[in-house]
Amino acid sequence: MHILVIGGAGYIGSHVVKALLKRNMKVTVFDNLSTGTKLNLFPQAKFIEGDILNYEQILAALKQNVDGIVLLAGKKAVGESMLNPMKYAFNNINGVINVLNAMVEANVNKAIFSSSAAVYGMPQYLPLDENHPVNPINFYGFTKLETERFLKWYDQLKGIKFVSLRYFNAVGYDEEGDVKGLEENPQNLLPIVMEAAIGKRDKLKIFGNDYPTRDGTCIRDYIHVTDLGSAHALALEYLDKGGESQILNLGTSVGSSVLEMVNKTQEVIGKKIAYEFAPRRPGDPAELTAKADKAKEVLGWEATHSSLENIISSTWNMYKNL
Repeated sequence: MHILVIGGAGYIGSHVVKALLKRNMKVTVFDNLSTGTKLNLFPQAKFIEGDILNYEQILAALKQNVDGIVLLAGKKAVGESMLNPMKYAFNNINGVINVLNAMVEANVNKAIFSSSAAVYGMPQYLPLDENHPVNPINFYGFTKLETERFLKWYDQLKGIKFVSLRYFNAVGYDEEGDVKGLEENPQNLLPIVMEAAIGKRDKLKIFGNDYPTRDGTCIRDYIHVTDLGSAHALALEYLDKGGESQILNLGTSVGSSVLEMVNKTQEVIGKKIAYEFAPRRPGDPAELTAKADKAKEVLGWEATHSSLENIISSTWNMYKNL
């Protein structure tokens, strides 16, 4: 299979590219390098610099005998999406429509979509399964849910089969060191913990210590990007064998609190991390954990790299020499 990985120079995208190459797929990366970096490109994969907002560019890339796509090119900062919905509507919705229309024109009928647990909103029960009501509480989550709806319609009307992968908290780095580029201006917990550990930040702010959890801090389901990468490869193989469209959670079903992550990091790297508690952020659920049984049932997928030790040590290997 020849796969166009849209956003393949980014943090998650580069790990997906590695997983596809390991399974002997031909890969072309399409990326505008707005957040991705050439450091994350693999020599075995062709690279096209382009933007999903440019219809002719994405169409030309798809017309190179592509069998399927992985779509990762969305804006993803939750807070920014609430302040600048125009940017997120333009990129995450208009861009997706361009990709889908170009797929129809180029006769490409397999898509793996990078979705998010943000589609669920505030949990009504835990762990969250794929049947949980979807009610996003931020505009980023809304754009992910709208894309899933577009995919369902394009499946029904144009025969594009898709697997939408709803990630929980993506963390970690390639253990073999093949992904070289760090995310700039990280929004997620573990990179911020690492920046505090190396002195790039004075201290870590923990938002809220009065949640109804075992230590008062938020609990999240952390999934290693290597495990995310393998799920994309398995999903493409599933569609290639004629599988029907699916929506699948990707998580470990195990929740770790913010304090547990900080304490485990201190233990793994052997350094103290300065932190302080700050007021809760609006819209942060106390706990989010995934029920990922369906991904195992449909794809044969399991998270095998997502122990806290591996998540932390693989991330520390990227930060410790900065």
